[in-house]
Amino acid sequence: MKTLQDILKQRDLSALFQPIMDIASGTFLGFEGLIRGPANSPLHSPAKLFAAAKQQGLALEVEMLCRQIVLESFATQNLPGKLFLNVSPETLTHPSFKNGQTLTYLENLGLDPELVVIEVTENQPTFDFEGMRNALLHYRGMGFQIAMDDLGEGFSSLRLWSELRPEYVKIDMHFVQSVNTDPLKQQFLRSIQSIALSSGTQVIAEGIETAAEFKFIRDIGIACGQGYFIARPNHIPPLSPCVEVGCLLNTQHPIKQPYNNSRNITVETILRYVEPAQPETKIEKILASFAANKDLRAIPVVNHGRPVGLINRYEFVDSLAQPFRRELLGKKPCEDMMIATPLLVEKTTPIHELSGFLSASEIRHFTDGFIITEQGRYLGIGTGQDLLREITKAQIETARYANPLTLLPGNVPINEHIEYLLQSGKSFAVCYADLDNFKPFNDVCGYRKGDELIQFTARLLSHVCDPATDFIGHIGGDDFILVLQSPDWEQRCDQAIAAFAHTSSAMFEKNHRSIGGYLTGDRQGRVIHHPLPTLSIGVIWVIPELFSSHYEVAEAATAAKKMAKEKPGNSLFIEQRNLHPHGATEKQHGNEGVHYG
Repeated sequence: MKTLQDILKQRDLSALFQPIMDIASGTFLGFEGLIRGPANSPLHSPAKLFAAAKQQGLALEVEMLCRQIVLESFATQNLPGKLFLNVSPETLTHPSFKNGQTLTYLENLGLDPELVVIEVTENQPTFDFEGMRNALLHYRGMGFQIAMDDLGEGFSSLRLWSELRPEYVKIDMHFVQSVNTDPLKQQFLRSIQSIALSSGTQVIAEGIETAAEFKFIRDIGIACGQGYFIARPNHIPPLSPCVEVGCLLNTQHPIKQPYNNSRNITVETILRYVEPAQPETKIEKILASFAANKDLRAIPVVNHGRPVGLINRYEFVDSLAQPFRRELLGKKPCEDMMIATPLLVEKTTPIHELSGFLSASEIRHFTDGFIITEQGRYLGIGTGQDLLREITKAQIETARYANPLTLLPGNVPINEHIEYLLQSGKSFAVCYADLDNFKPFNDVCGYRKGDELIQFTARLLSHVCDPATDFIGHIGGDDFILVLQSPDWEQRCDQAIAAFAHTSSAMFEKNHRSIGGYLTGDRQGRVIHHPLPTLSIGVIWVIPELFSSHYEVAEAATAAKKMAKEKPGNSLFIEQRNLHPHGATEKQHGNEGVHYG
């Protein structure tokens, strides 16, 4: 039986590669390099291999050899995309790793450092954040990117994320497996995705093993996936997804909307009162407060009722953990160690506005927490976790009213969004879209084809909306509402009509297209010709001063839709009665071209 020393001497390790998929594009972003010991050996398993290496004091030597074997195999196969290279924090800060050996080795293999992502594997507590940060900045300067492994499984994952600012974060497979049936895991993934969007990080979901898990990961917008469902680790990995995965890539994702029901929920709902410190409070007293309350994450510093700083538990405790720091600083005022520029948020701020601000600002505001005020005076503190929890609750509430066929918002969110715009004083266009001759199509072709046509229409209408400003809802059946604030909203309506005229033929059978519809018999035995389904859109321009509620808007939009449906074929009608600055227009788009009347 080979000893660990034999394995090192003979370089008897082999590399495997598991693809990491860019879900949006359906291509492989790159491959994670994995290692195996000699076949038919107790050390074949990487877990046993590294356990033995640690026990025998050879962890660094084994990891360095693993890195070389993976790099050599990646270069030999000339694999496309990036190589995710596992590196432990201990190796990362070791002089032999930092002195340029890896860069030299890459040059000898003809590999560009920009192709390599250093994947930090946190298998034990990490205390030297400063050293790790400096090391990673050093590697970034040479062209490497950074990934953090097993988010949610490690000892201080969120802390590491805040300190290291990685380009990629991998979610531990525990939170991915069965996520489609576990609401708690779903909330965790959505929360992580929200943080990632605010920090410029791409999330990689590990351990995807079923189509249902893949679809959930895809639909909430997580960037990348890895797991047995996509591809198993292999010495010679596939270069493209299999058919089973590929067929799930073209399914329409739910459109991102400017609407959310969190706009009426204010920051006050997540306020927690924490007894503040004074600027002159001794550091040793702050330390005692943290020691007495394990759940206390931050202490605000307030002077004469107004917040002047914030003390973050982890930064504070980490700083004092260094030798002699507690003895040297214990009697000093806490203002010497506070964050002097905390985020201050008025209690009346809607949580969706705060979320948007955090998405565009530094991640430290999320991890440190923020101080909630009333006219500038201290009230309490809030945390990023509490904010995510409230936003998630609001999203779940919104999902309750989503149409199950298209996943678009239903009547309640539609009405709430229109009411919100009326109250805000903004003018906007409301477009009532309806399929003509849908019932005969549904009767002749069956409800499954009918559902496909409705989903097709939902995708088409979603594509003409600007996710930043426009809203689309599904009333039910074949009726949709678009609430458009885009300056070019009229052109977007034209695009929708033209797109349906030019592409909907793919939804119909060849024999039906040849006669332009369907032949059915009535109760008297007469043959009736029903035209193919077309799209009609009635539009009103809403000036808030002219409407008292969403009921009046709905009534006017319904009337405009009826006018559009009076014209045969694909048609657009824009109501003119002082509701639209350009006057009324009627446009008709035939299946063979575009006609203006």
